[in-house]
Amino acid sequence: MNYLEKIDPGLLAHNRKEMKNYPAQHFLWTVKDKVGTITLNRPDRKNPLTFESYAELRDLFLALQFASDVKAVVIHGAGNNFCSGGDVHEIIGPLITLKTPELLMFTRMTGELVKAMRKCPQPIIAAVDGVCAGAGAIIAMASDLRYATANCKTAFLFNRVGLAGCDMGACAILPRIIGQGRASELLFFGRSMSAEEGERWGFFNQIISTDDLLTHANKQAKLIADGPSFANGITKTMLHQEWSMTIDQAIESEAQAQAICMLTEDFHRAYHAFVDKQKPIFEGN
Repeated sequence: MNYLEKIDPGLLAHNRKEMKNYPAQHFLWTVKDKVGTITLNRPDRKNPLTFESYAELRDLFLALQFASDVKAVVIHGAGNNFCSGGDVHEIIGPLITLKTPELLMFTRMTGELVKAMRKCPQPIIAAVDGVCAGAGAIIAMASDLRYATANCKTAFLFNRVGLAGCDMGACAILPRIIGQGRASELLFFGRSMSAEEGERWGFFNQIISTDDLLTHANKQAKLIADGPSFANGITKTMLHQEWSMTIDQAIESEAQAQAICMLTEDFHRAYHAFVDKQKPIFEGN
């Protein structure tokens, strides 16, 4: 019996050791050189999400917790746009016919996508071009690194469709990235944040030319994938968990986490490579 089945039978469905053959149906998924790439692929409508793609993205990020062949993830959109949010006809229209229990099921499901993104150990890089709105802006926000083109427009436009800005963790995560006042401005007015503003405010790590965006994102992902992936996963976990810790709690948690990393073979490899004046080759164990 698989040990995961003994520990938690419900996890077995997500235990796909090799992710290269993951059967994605509502977006494109490829794995190359330890980097998984998600392509939101409805370019004719600026890559909106559907009920099915929301759920499938959530399930993919859950599955990545158990992946052995993916060490970093890039997410981008086809056709020079990132994602226009929830599909007006396939999501927004049906939602206005539902009652509270069904609506809560939907909002919890979308929130689970962000939770799964934050819990998966692989760093996620968003390559953002063109329209990045609504749930698309949330997916970019929930990523670990964000690179943008000069013409991208990012909008948390929930207010403009009669909804609160507190969607999928926006009121918790966005202020931690760009500050409370700037987050308040975007969430109250629903206005677009330019690429220049996004870089200046810390939302985007760098502005890249349109032609080079995906190449740059993949290059950065490959650097991460070739690094000490177990330790990188610990870094991501601590960056997320320490939001709710005091400084003393964070220092103690980091002490424990770093002690665990010192037990890894990658730590030993780095030392021996330094002694031998060579570049370490990390294997993630």
